[in-house]
Amino acid sequence: MIFITVGSRSFQFNRLLYAIDNAREKGEIIDTVFAQIGSSEYKPKNFEYVDFLNHDDFIKKINQCEIVITHGVTGVIVNSIKMGKKVIAVPRLAKYHEVVDDHQLQLVREFEKMGMITACYDEKDIAQCVNEAKLIEEVSYASNTDSILDSIREFIHRM
Repeated sequence: MIFITVGSRSFQFNRLLYAIDNAREKGEIIDTVFAQIGSSEYKPKNFEYVDFLNHDDFIKKINQCEIVITHGVTGVIVNSIKMGKKVIAVPRLAKYHEVVDDHQLQLVREFEKMGMITACYDEKDIAQCVNEAKLIEEVSYASNTDSILDSIREFIHRM
């Protein structure tokens, strides 16, 4: 299954939802798809969706899926990778009134450089990105939180 989440803020992501709906209609994406569409006005015709999920149901959907398709946000990307999921990130863009600036583009590029995600910069390529993501072996996320905390402790002890 593919789980799509486009966030819970007041920004739409109609462009992505339409592209996936169109790819399902054409048979380019044959997987079962479920989406949390947030504040998007576009209502998919070729896959199931809800506007919002509570936290427990959101985690259940991530656990059930093979691939998470999300906008370019750190939280969903990192948490999905920690849960062993393949992630396709599609940055929201200001020119489509999906976000106020293009910071998601920068975040997606950085995650892509680290080899943690499949980046999809053009929603028209979403079916191709799904096929590419399926070929990728599981990516593991190594947190550097412990090393940061160790550095802070060491600094405090030296004072």
